[in-house]
Amino acid sequence: MRPTGDERDTWDITTSVGSTALFVAAARALEARKPSPLAVDPFAELFCRAVGGDWAAVLDGATGDHGPLRLRSDFGDHFTSFQGARTRYFDAYFAAAAEAGVEQIVLLAAGLDSRAFRLPWPDGTVVYELDQPRVLDFKREVLVRNGAEPRAERREVPVDLRDDWAGALRSAGFDPGRPSAWLAEGLLIYLPATAQEQLFTGIDGMAHSGSWVGIEEGAPMPQAAFLAKQQEERDAGDEGTFFTLVYNEQHEPAESWFTARGWTATTTRLPAHLTQLGRPIPADDPEAGAMASSISLVTATKA
Repeated sequence: MRPTGDERDTWDITTSVGSTALFVAAARALEARKPSPLAVDPFAELFCRAVGGDWAAVLDGATGDHGPLRLRSDFGDHFTSFQGARTRYFDAYFAAAAEAGVEQIVLLAAGLDSRAFRLPWPDGTVVYELDQPRVLDFKREVLVRNGAEPRAERREVPVDLRDDWAGALRSAGFDPGRPSAWLAEGLLIYLPATAQEQLFTGIDGMAHSGSWVGIEEGAPMPQAAFLAKQQEERDAGDEGTFFTLVYNEQHEPAESWFTARGWTATTTRLPAHLTQLGRPIPADDPEAGAMASSISLVTATKA
């Protein structure tokens, strides 16, 4: 289940929310191996190899009907495409923000995002990574052990987003008086609607004129279908993998929320993005189609 109270200090990178970061890393690693990958993250495989077990086995072709081994199923192949597409989208978003002169980058719930290490940031760029302390510790240890060097100044901000993350960000040197570019990728589904509202409000309050925000959001599933998926995970022994961790809620679509507060926002539906990239979801896979159709990629700039 979702970590609450003291449980927030007991899980590690292989359990609960930590495992979701590994799922994304594994998907990115598998996507990078395709003949024409949508995105290449050379660090994603390092994280999976560092954990070992099923997380390494899936990269070597192992399959199964539970845990990370599901990434090698037919549905899992679509999941790697989803991850590749959204990675490519937000890589382009950051390239545009950097081109516009934004030098403060904020990764909310950064997980195993390696953009500080793999994107060509202009001189003077500072990347702030906010996440649970154990996730940041694991990431740092793996990257240092493999000799990785960030391509921008990287500042870790160990904080739970249910706490005073804005204060922690300012304490790390973030300047609300200068433009910034924010990313909430793979985050909103782990927040109840009230927390989504608080997050948006926090971003808006910290973002100076000329700032950018990038958001991945998903429309809620029919509640009966969502509860059925939760039960499937429990029956398979995969509780705490995905559906038992997420909230099936949405406060308000990001485009309308930010537009109402003076931002200029655009929304790209994931199916359209996949089709544009030559990876349309096959019509004979309704489950993958339904998942992709629920996801939107949003970017906005503040006047």
